[in-house]
Amino acid sequence: MNIDDVRKVLLLGAGTMGQQISVPCSLAGYDVVIYDINEDALTKAVERIQKILSGFVLMEKCTQEQADAALQRISITTDPEYAAQEADIISESVPEKLDLKVKVYSQFNQLCPQRTIFTTNTSTFMPSMFAEATGRPDRFLALHYHDVNVTNIVDVMPHPGTSKESIQLIKDFALKTGQLPIMMEKEHSGYVFNYMLGALLSAALALKTKNVASIEDIDRAWMGVTHMKAGPFALMDGIGLDTMLSVTEYLAEKNNDKHARKHAQFIRSYVEKGHLGKKTKKGFYDYT
Repeated sequence: MNIDDVRKVLLLGAGTMGQQISVPCSLAGYDVVIYDINEDALTKAVERIQKILSGFVLMEKCTQEQADAALQRISITTDPEYAAQEADIISESVPEKLDLKVKVYSQFNQLCPQRTIFTTNTSTFMPSMFAEATGRPDRFLALHYHDVNVTNIVDVMPHPGTSKESIQLIKDFALKTGQLPIMMEKEHSGYVFNYMLGALLSAALALKTKNVASIEDIDRAWMGVTHMKAGPFALMDGIGLDTMLSVTEYLAEKNNDKHARKHAQFIRSYVEKGHLGKKTKKGFYDYT
């Protein structure tokens, strides 16, 4: 299969990243199916996608006509067999739980055509950790998106068993959907940007958990010197504090890091209140 053969993209997971990934794919002319086990999540996803597309129109990234056509190319389903039919590329954005990802990949390996390329949008795990579970390790790699509202950067990260043909196809797919692929030569935790960002977020959490300064002043310090529009705590609100918690807890256990455990405990105090960041209108900051 080459890039001209790709017609249908299947997105596993109707959360924040599934919603965002659907936009450049549908705008590029691909049929997009979003699969989730939760009907309510799918309904909310369509509402959110409409808002993202409206934002694209306002930012002049597309016309209203293009946005309307893109929305028509997106469908939703809770039926895995229907979702898998004729899928050419899968993008997986289910919650960051290794056993769940293994289960989902094993399920869709049985349902998808042999030609289907599987990709993961994981922020935490290495593709090699569940490559075998896909049943097609040579046609599996990471295609990691950031916030499509602000950047078109994507990370392309193969594992040692990914074929050169699969890497090339996903690079071509990224380019055709208007993304700028960062081609990684080996597996690395955090990809490129996230690895650098992780150091910033960890430093900010350390300053707060040590009571060095307030959340607001930590963000002001970063913004005031770098002239960036958001500080580290606002960035975490955008990522989602539930995602931040999963990543921080995983790294704390993996590295036996007592500081990371303290950071996770701090983030958990917000998550347990349902304050997950921008998507719930409240996180470190109030967005109501």
